[in-house]
Amino acid sequence: MSKFVRVGQYVKSSYPLYLGSKPITNSSSSLEVIDKFTNQIASKIPMADKEMIEQSIVIAQKACEPMKQLSAATKKQILLNIANDLEKRADEFAKAIVVEVGKPLVDANAEVGRAIDTFTCAAEESIRQYGEQIPLDISSRNLGFQGITKRFPVGPISMIAPFNFPLNLCAHKIAPSIAAGCPFVLKPSDRTPISAMLLGELLAKQTPLLPEGAFSILPTSHQDASILSKDERFKLCSFTGSPAIGWKIKNEAGKKKVVLELGGDAACIVDSATQQSRLPSIAQRILFGGFYSQGQSCISVQRVFIHDSLYDQMKQLLIDGAKPLIQRMGDPMDPTTFVGPMITEHDAKRVESWVNNAVSKGANVLVGGKRSDHFMQPTILENLPLDTEISCKEVFGPVFFIERFNDFKQVVQRVNSSEFGLQAGVFTDDIHKAYYAFNNIEAGAVVINDIPSVRVDAQPYGGIKESGFGREGIRHTIEEYTELKLMILKDIGKI
Repeated sequence: MSKFVRVGQYVKSSYPLYLGSKPITNSSSSLEVIDKFTNQIASKIPMADKEMIEQSIVIAQKACEPMKQLSAATKKQILLNIANDLEKRADEFAKAIVVEVGKPLVDANAEVGRAIDTFTCAAEESIRQYGEQIPLDISSRNLGFQGITKRFPVGPISMIAPFNFPLNLCAHKIAPSIAAGCPFVLKPSDRTPISAMLLGELLAKQTPLLPEGAFSILPTSHQDASILSKDERFKLCSFTGSPAIGWKIKNEAGKKKVVLELGGDAACIVDSATQQSRLPSIAQRILFGGFYSQGQSCISVQRVFIHDSLYDQMKQLLIDGAKPLIQRMGDPMDPTTFVGPMITEHDAKRVESWVNNAVSKGANVLVGGKRSDHFMQPTILENLPLDTEISCKEVFGPVFFIERFNDFKQVVQRVNSSEFGLQAGVFTDDIHKAYYAFNNIEAGAVVINDIPSVRVDAQPYGGIKESGFGREGIRHTIEEYTELKLMILKDIGKI
């Protein structure tokens, strides 16, 4: 553990929630936000009850028409204003993330930078929502017909965000909603609500550009949160979190659309057609992908398949690279820290138990494997039996395993043996293998010559199988948040 000593306070003692664009400081109950490193109460936020949620839905309905009437220029300006304000307060946001998540400062700074990109990209996409001119005179029965398409906002959106990226994953729901012209009600994670409340401050500043009632940000109980998935006045529910809850929400959603970003056990292939000189940098990327943010990412590297000809060399590079990272565990506010605490001690104990179970069944621990309170060491396993949790479930912790392979087609099948399908990474210099992987790996994205943990905030992002339903990624989220309408024209332009 580092000997870094914190100085000063990094978050406010309390924050308001936001109901119909307005801050609310009082409610019947409050949510205590825990500093994940000190385990002390860092802040308090009012909790919304059923009555507040009902009010937020009524307000969102009233805001539908003003939001629909926003010009592209106004939406762009709102989003750019938020991006600029976020940049000005970047240090405040980053340190709030460190406190509420336990994420190391270097990762928190990166998340803030990504959120700025997210709002900036949404501003750009807000003026690029194109329609299409369609020739419909496809036969003698349809002479004189043509069509024009245009996208319209779907209506009020409910949003449920996770703990692990409390700023950028809220941004990925909020920014496209503004760009699409949809009012929304957001429930942040009850473990990490501060970032969402800070975003609420930035949104509230945009009145009167942003119509009154366009947004509500409501921490609420899990029981009351079910309204967000069940109430038919919402026309879409966007959820990021666990598969168990996500698919339950889909079942409860009724007629509304849903967008689900769920779990993963991301695989990474290191093929024989890879230059030896690249192996050290590949090892560093795999280590980063497995251990950044304590492995609490749905695209964290969990399964690493290495060709037999490179296995021993890559194994040693991974071991040598991982050992120093254990020495960089500590206070996430320390700029030199690489591994901070997990979100709870319960989660750290779960990961430890999965590692111990794997070892009891024959796996070898190459590095790490130990837990101290809510810290879990970066861990690399080998010879992992197929019937262990780490082999077939999402770890969501700083653990990955390595495995040999000889045949590229067979290793693709091994990647596909998972119930998940979010992203996969393939290191190869063989363009044919790259295309084979792209065409045959069952995942929402295949990353060639980098780790599966890559997410560019403009990319279409989402999975198949247990990993999700629909796509995020600004332009693609805007498409999810809008409905396509067709105008059919006959004999137009004839004189």
